[in-house]
Amino acid sequence: MDPKASDPFSSDPEEIPAAGIVTRMLPKGISGSALKDWLDRRRKSIRPWASFVDQRKFSKPKNFGEVCQRVVRNLDTYHSNYTFIFLGLIFYCIISSPILLIALAVFVGAFYIIHLRSMESKLVVFGREMTQGHQLGLAGAVSLPVFWLAGAGAAVFWVLGATLAVIGTHAAFRELESSDVEELLMEPV
Repeated sequence: MDPKASDPFSSDPEEIPAAGIVTRMLPKGISGSALKDWLDRRRKSIRPWASFVDQRKFSKPKNFGEVCQRVVRNLDTYHSNYTFIFLGLIFYCIISSPILLIALAVFVGAFYIIHLRSMESKLVVFGREMTQGHQLGLAGAVSLPVFWLAGAGAAVFWVLGATLAVIGTHAAFRELESSDVEELLMEPV
């Protein structure tokens, strides 16, 4: 038996059995490193949370034009913070609904079973080979009744509404940074 093949402390992903399983479970267009890179870029571009929620920097806008300027500039400035707020609201919604957790588990389980079957041999339905997208669609169709019973539609609209309310309020009432105000004043007309 090769001691290197069973080394759980190895940093090489091909030598870690779990890393190979996770890599095989992801759709072909998405790799674990791409997701990790995206999260790292978001984390690096995040603004300090203390300045993000500093109450002294909030004020009532004078007119609708100022609201529009604030929203556009703050969305550009704090896009990473807003992304993490959105992800946090999704996480809260999923964790606070045990039935929704069960529905997600059914979907992931259905996709995993279909994916394992396709790894053994090509899945053929009505004489056509099923692609990765078709497999996801089949897993969604299998778990659709469970999502319907869990109230996933209401959860999606709750997350979207809460996100728009929190981010919209912050973006409209957060004053612009001094460099943004100077840039706005010096733009040619």
